[in-house]
Amino acid sequence: MSKIAEYKRLEAQLAEQLAALDKLKGDDKLQQEMEFETKLKGLLKEYGFNLQTVLDILDPDSASKSAIPVSRRFRVLKKYTNPHTGEVVETKGGNHKTINAWKSKYGAEQVKSWAQ
Repeated sequence: MSKIAEYKRLEAQLAEQLAALDKLKGDDKLQQEMEFETKLKGLLKEYGFNLQTVLDILDPDSASKSAIPVSRRFRVLKKYTNPHTGEVVETKGGNHKTINAWKSKYGAEQVKSWAQ
């Protein structure tokens, strides 16, 4: 395809999309939804809530349905500081190379006490 043909094709698509956008701007339903979104965001900010909190308030039963399964929970970041070397390790998993080396050298219970 020549450059001029591609240019004309893209220009026609742009004109079509701009016409669709202008049509949407005049739609009362869109204006109503945009006003609702603005007011909702203002209320969330005013009361310090997030959207999930509002959903939990409106439908408390849905929280139990959408809860993350135990096997899919996100792990918490743990920070270990070795008091002997001052080395700091941050990990979410229990199979970290350095942590395992410390456990074999100092013992699992000792290393566990280094977690912050």
